[in-house]
Amino acid sequence: MWYARRYRMFPTNAQSECMDEHRNIYRQAYNHFLYRLNHADGRTLMRDLRDELPELKKWWTDLKEVHSRALQRVAERLDNNLSRLAKMKEKGRKVGQLKWKAPSEYRSFTYSQSGFELKNTSGRTAVLRLSKIGEISIRYHRELSDDATIKEIHVKKERTGEWFASLVVDDGEPTPEPPKNPDECVGIDVGILKYVHDSDGFAVGSLDLSDERERLEREQRKLSRKEHGSANYKRQRRRVAECHADLKRKRRDFLHRLSNYYATEYDFVAMEDLNVAGMMQFKSNSRNRASAAWGTFLRMLEYKCEREGTHFVAVNPAGTTKECSRCGIKTEKPLWVREHSCPACGFEADRDENAAYNVLARGLKDVGVVHPERTPVETALPVSTASVDAKRVVEAGSPALKERTASAVSE
Repeated sequence: MWYARRYRMFPTNAQSECMDEHRNIYRQAYNHFLYRLNHADGRTLMRDLRDELPELKKWWTDLKEVHSRALQRVAERLDNNLSRLAKMKEKGRKVGQLKWKAPSEYRSFTYSQSGFELKNTSGRTAVLRLSKIGEISIRYHRELSDDATIKEIHVKKERTGEWFASLVVDDGEPTPEPPKNPDECVGIDVGILKYVHDSDGFAVGSLDLSDERERLEREQRKLSRKEHGSANYKRQRRRVAECHADLKRKRRDFLHRLSNYYATEYDFVAMEDLNVAGMMQFKSNSRNRASAAWGTFLRMLEYKCEREGTHFVAVNPAGTTKECSRCGIKTEKPLWVREHSCPACGFEADRDENAAYNVLARGLKDVGVVHPERTPVETALPVSTASVDAKRVVEAGSPALKERTASAVSE
């Protein structure tokens, strides 16, 4: 099983300048490869670009200053970008062409297979040796297992000026197989007022980041009053970047905890496969949709379910809110109606809870999993919803959602 671990780097000023120089060389190589692809007479493949590197080094002497395998990964990076564009085009989406990377847009490079070594891992601070750069101290807050093998290292400079190293690790253990007949199954409906509402009658509120947004807007107003390009402008721009990073860290921490809970506590998880890009085109409420990061939550949930040996399926969300989970009759509901009341069978439930039942039913049907005890339709009974605030999920040192039963009883 492969996974990634991200560590903060603490380079010296000389090392930071050296990494910036290497990053710029990789960026120029990327732009050169892109030019070659756009102006080639015939079809140029990634391996053709990599084979040209020895000849390029004869006249482009800067390429000799960087690690050779990391330089090859630049061509692979370009090839991966082109492959993603081709897949998007196959899905019917309009795609453009890749553009040249400006210095502020190319912020990372990758060491693959060789050119790195992790040393002195006995304490909270370790040393990461990178070829052509030197030994850099890192905050070793998460230990790697003794059997783990580091496959790649992604070095990235954030807009705040901080450097991070993401270690891609193979723990040497096979990926666990999901159970054939899962016992604990759950369907998840996502929203804005309540971030998740599952088929077990449990809901988690959305994370309140209003204070952080106000702070960001205040710093952006200060930036607008600075003279562009001045020293004060550069300092304030970094302050704005720090506010953006604070928002991102808190949101991702919330999503990591929530997705890890569902991946570890259930044998089968079904979630709506929302077209987030399409939903962002709506005129109203797009800011809250972007802040919800439903796509990120789905990706986190998917890979964590794979890691834990949990069934995961993303279902078509069309009609999950309108359809009655008991009899299947569809009823139109405006967005402000938060209760489901079926005129055919009389079933009443929370709007999002009814949608979660339908998500679970579709998920089980899509993968052909037979629930050993009951079907989702039979579980669609009006039950009281246990809700928790998002602050409880992200509280430092909290066991996340494992105490939800005791909390529901106390309420």
